[in-house]
Amino acid sequence: MRCPYCQHADSKVLDTTHDNRGGIRRRRECESCHQRFSTYERPILATPLLVKRDGAREEFDREKLARGIRIACAKRPVSAAAIEQLVGEIETSLQKLGREEVNSRIVGDMVIAGLKQLDLIAYIRYAIVYLHLNDLKSIRNEIDHLLEGKE
Repeated sequence: MRCPYCQHADSKVLDTTHDNRGGIRRRRECESCHQRFSTYERPILATPLLVKRDGAREEFDREKLARGIRIACAKRPVSAAAIEQLVGEIETSLQKLGREEVNSRIVGDMVIAGLKQLDLIAYIRYAIVYLHLNDLKSIRNEIDHLLEGKE
């Protein structure tokens, strides 16, 4: 692993931890400049193609998914780690399906369910676009539905 600071080729591993998605985080120290940095390894498993509403097929893009969730969570008390965990859970779920193609609606439903657990305001922001809540009445109905579930 090349050092991100000096580009030296050799580093030593100081610590290794495993996460619940099968990834490995390694804390490293460069043998040349002695700077410390972390690397993250995760297995590359095939994710299915997403079939969009118009029938087009698109590769699953982890960064695109994370970007959409970050936008919904903007200025909300949702940590980057929580967003990354949700993205990882969705990616793992898609891989476990073992299918070559999946309707993009499945991904949207997973995001909606995850945001509902993380932050209700972020959920509403995402739902406005995803569920096509085009007027105040439909948005209010969704909020009322959420409030009924909280009581």
